[in-house]
Amino acid sequence: MSKPNEVQGEGNYKAAKDYNEAQRKFVKSGKVDAAARKAKPRSDAEVGEMKRAEQVGRSHAKEEDLAIKRRGGKP
Repeated sequence: MSKPNEVQGEGNYKAAKDYNEAQRKFVKSGKVDAAARKAKPRSDAEVGEMKRAEQVGRSHAKEEDLAIKRRGGKP
């Protein structure tokens, strides 16, 4: 039996806390801009590949998230 604070299925509180803390440390590290530049597509072919991958992912979605649409596509 799992411990009372280890919810599985609906969430893993420790994993969520660890992830959030890692994200905070990364943001504070000052490496965000460099990582964003490194992740930027290097060619038109890569841009097309990323768009196709996004279309495939969206095709598996049950429906569009209306909250995102209302914000102009910005999460």
